[in-house]
Amino acid sequence: MKNKSIQKILLLMGVSIFLTGCVTVPGEIEKVEKVTDTEIKTQTANPTKEESIDYTLKDNKFLYETDDDTSVVTMYLTVRQGNKEENTNHTWEELNGHSVYYYDELGIERAKTEAILQVGDENGPKEGELGFGVSIPNAIVNIRGQTSSKAAQKSYKIEIKDGKGSFRDQKTINLNKHVFDGTRFKNKLCYDLMEELPEMIALRTQFVHLYVKDETVNGNAKFEDYGLYTQVEQPNKRFLKNHGFDRYGQLYKINFFEFYRYEDVIKLKSNADYDEAAFNELLEIKGDDNHSKLILMLEDVNDYSKPMEEVFTKWFDEENFFSWMAFHILVGNIDTQSRNTLLYSPSNMDKWYFMSWDNDASFSQTENRLAHDEESSGWEYGVSNYWGNILFQRVLKSKSYRTKLDDKIQEYRIIMTKEKLEEMITGYNDVVWKYRNQLPDILNLKLTNEEYLETCQTIPEEISQNYELYKKSLDSPMPFYIGDPEKKNGTFYINWDNSYDFDMEDVTYTFELAKDYTFNDPLIKKGELDYPECKIGDLEPGQYFVRVTAKNKSGFEQTAFDYYSSDAGRVYGVKCFYVLKDGSIVGDSYDE
Repeated sequence: MKNKSIQKILLLMGVSIFLTGCVTVPGEIEKVEKVTDTEIKTQTANPTKEESIDYTLKDNKFLYETDDDTSVVTMYLTVRQGNKEENTNHTWEELNGHSVYYYDELGIERAKTEAILQVGDENGPKEGELGFGVSIPNAIVNIRGQTSSKAAQKSYKIEIKDGKGSFRDQKTINLNKHVFDGTRFKNKLCYDLMEELPEMIALRTQFVHLYVKDETVNGNAKFEDYGLYTQVEQPNKRFLKNHGFDRYGQLYKINFFEFYRYEDVIKLKSNADYDEAAFNELLEIKGDDNHSKLILMLEDVNDYSKPMEEVFTKWFDEENFFSWMAFHILVGNIDTQSRNTLLYSPSNMDKWYFMSWDNDASFSQTENRLAHDEESSGWEYGVSNYWGNILFQRVLKSKSYRTKLDDKIQEYRIIMTKEKLEEMITGYNDVVWKYRNQLPDILNLKLTNEEYLETCQTIPEEISQNYELYKKSLDSPMPFYIGDPEKKNGTFYINWDNSYDFDMEDVTYTFELAKDYTFNDPLIKKGELDYPECKIGDLEPGQYFVRVTAKNKSGFEQTAFDYYSSDAGRVYGVKCFYVLKDGSIVGDSYDE
């Protein structure tokens, strides 16, 4: 029996050798290859621990595989009055009759209506698409946007009710008119570019032709053509899930936020004096509302006793941060220094990641020149555009970080070529041209057809133009703030912040005081000042303008952050103040 058992074992070993080509020794562990480029150390959300997960955020690029960037989806929106409890008992005319500022001033909720949202083509709703055959409301609609809500053509936010389906796995449908974009496709252009950049996080977009039937006052109404819109994915928990991120993480939309501590507003929700409305004015809460990690990050960013390299490594991801900044510098999206950005952090991790939101300010050099006949945008270019933000300022002061930013800019310049942009814009133009030249869009155009075509033609050149401005910003002193006049021993003085120079060159200042913002006939003009203060003597009651220009040893100049808002637009680098009859000083300021 024993010999037979041994024979069976040997026979089995032979079969194993024949099948596998090797002998597996009992107790031996077979070696496997594992991914080594992501080194997992210790998971922590505790700021006292030194180690953390080394994790790279990657978008779910499969979401865009079937996208046709120049297709147009037709949507049919039937609006009806709903009920008081949901604030949907309003007419369509009432909903469109006010901007969001009207509701903010009164402290009341925005008017809404119930709606039936249906998706199809120019022939009508299609079987198999959202809302087909539906006869009762499946959605709630109201206006969206801030400044754009003042325009004649509104943008809309349509929220599909629970259990009523979705549009491409999206429950919130943002339909944007882009009234301040003369092309009405720049936001989509930027998101479509981001889709192909591995380090960038995009939002899905879709051209939409919208028809609206207003049954709030007339039950026999017909569908009215509302023209071309761009549907943009809503950043929320569903967005996080669809893109492969943590839906339970923190997600904020930056409304006006420069990474200062903001102790009076940025608080835990458990605080007795926590004001969610005030919080949302700075950072709009789109994900989890536990703000403890945000507060810890802000405390470190504003603690100058901690080296920035230590703070940055702990709280931010290099690849994400410099990719985001490089992209927006190259496309010239200047409206990103303190808003129009999403800030995301996964649960149980310290890192914060930047995502883009609202790219209408991109590729605007030609359009601004045509609309305002001005070439200069003051300090709003390159890295100087971000200098007023405490996080960006501390990062940019590091030479090694500036090198990493430059490396990413060089990488993206190779990808976003003039030829690529020309091809994309040709496709968008084939869509937009038709709608901009027919009702209702033809009534509300920012640019003439000739200006529109010129803008389309010159946009592909703006990547190289923005790159040259970026290089100029590195060579120039950084912008600074001018203070209000102060009286010392009966004499008025004005001081200002020192301007920072990356090459540590000496910086001098030219000071001007005038009664007119053009400075054609200045009351005082002093140059080559090496100290940030100027004596201006006594001042009679009235309006005054101050202009201070910084200049480094290499001859590059920079204006102050301050600006004066005139009838012709912003006058950069100029501060306005008033001397009252009692001799007191009041500085002019503007709400953002």
